[in-house]
Amino acid sequence: MRRWPIAVVVSPLVVVAALLAFPGRQSPGPVPASYLGFDLNDYPGDDAIPTLRKNFAFTGYWLSPPPGEKHNSWIGKRSLLLKHGFGFIVLYNGRVTKNLKSAEDAKQKGATDAENAAKHAREEGFPARTIIFLDIEEGGRLSPAYHDYVHAWVDTLARSNFRSGVYCSGIPLNDGDGRTITTAEDLREHLGERKLALWVFNDVCPPSPGCVVSQNPPQVTQSGSAQAAIWQFAQTPRQKQRTAQCAATYNADGNCYAPEDAAHKWFLDLNVATSANPSAPRE
Repeated sequence: MRRWPIAVVVSPLVVVAALLAFPGRQSPGPVPASYLGFDLNDYPGDDAIPTLRKNFAFTGYWLSPPPGEKHNSWIGKRSLLLKHGFGFIVLYNGRVTKNLKSAEDAKQKGATDAENAAKHAREEGFPARTIIFLDIEEGGRLSPAYHDYVHAWVDTLARSNFRSGVYCSGIPLNDGDGRTITTAEDLREHLGERKLALWVFNDVCPPSPGCVVSQNPPQVTQSGSAQAAIWQFAQTPRQKQRTAQCAATYNADGNCYAPEDAAHKWFLDLNVATSANPSAPRE
């Protein structure tokens, strides 16, 4: 007796069920784009810009003097950087905890800094809704006064028609009782309904690859900080206790340089972002 095939038509429902039963066989989704950028405190000079553009999509751009400095050498350079196709991380230097004397003092200083940042952003030609990142150099949990300072920063920038971001630590630190905390996590826990873009630094190897300038840069998601939009994965000079496993990727002097910088003129921090223009206006 001739045996006919049991089934000659496969129901779409059967196909869906099979895919659900064996998820590992599904086609992987697209890998998010990852853009490489740099930041440094001192403007590298007009002649450096075409060379740096060969490897980097965006650059940090200070609206205030960087930490420890009295002068800001970035002012007036936006047009030239735009001409060469650079995107931006717009930066403003934040206060330190010891300078926030009380909750009211913190709120006042947060508002003042936001007003100044908005003023300088407009003067430099940055459009409304640009994200301005507050530079927070301290790690671990922040004091209640510091959260008041950040909240005043966010609220005042919003009233000035700009958006807020912070540069902060994504390195886990001891939080007692066997727990750890990052500054990024602490900030998110205290934001309430406020929106804040996160630029985290975590140069610990791994997850950081070290001072590596590559056509295939790491993904921001590898930083270890959920919801981060930018990851600073290499700092100059390198921190020896955090970078022992990738020390060979840095120069012998401990600094990170662009591949074409044979004279070692520009001391770079390296970043990746989900956008080629991380500070671009957002809704």
